[in-house]
Amino acid sequence: MLSYISILNRNHVTLFNEPFNRKQLHRGSIEVICGSMFSGKTEELIRRLRRAEIAKLHVEIFKPAIDTRYDENAIVSHDLNSIQSTPVNSAESILLLSNNVQVVGIDEAQFFDDNLPMVCLKLAAKGMRVIVAGLDMDYLGQPFGPMPALMAIAEYVTKVQAVCLQCGNPASHSFRKIENDAQVMLGEKESYEPRCRMCYNLGK
Repeated sequence: MLSYISILNRNHVTLFNEPFNRKQLHRGSIEVICGSMFSGKTEELIRRLRRAEIAKLHVEIFKPAIDTRYDENAIVSHDLNSIQSTPVNSAESILLLSNNVQVVGIDEAQFFDDNLPMVCLKLAAKGMRVIVAGLDMDYLGQPFGPMPALMAIAEYVTKVQAVCLQCGNPASHSFRKIENDAQVMLGEKESYEPRCRMCYNLGK
């Protein structure tokens, strides 16, 4: 797995040699919404994107093509609020599909490849507001995919919490209820539940 620093060292020439003006650079930003499953990440992402649409900004929204739990194309929260999106197979595809865009939304960022942080940097350097939502930890409590690098380079990080289904305290962990050792396993309430640190460790 490539670290963010190695990605940056490999790609810094292409990033900073792309044409942009100072106004674009000043406007561009990266926002990260993170937390456990059932914490309201997608709900918050949709809320921010809806506000951008109300402001009549040009918005494009992306999600990983592997996430078809609720809908093949739309981003859907656990409360069944939804917004149309474009499924893509790689982070680089987001660059190709984000021309003349002011706001870019990306859901389930943990499922993307390690190029996603560099893609977000390039979009922000072009003056775009980039809003990313994803799980910060996997079911083992380990940093998940490109999320640590995204949180490091973001101007704004919002960490949301769910409710622990064991004790009712704020929950920051996603506890997997079924036997499966794969890091990526799509599922809902039948497979996962949010837990606080203590209840998560008791259940391991």
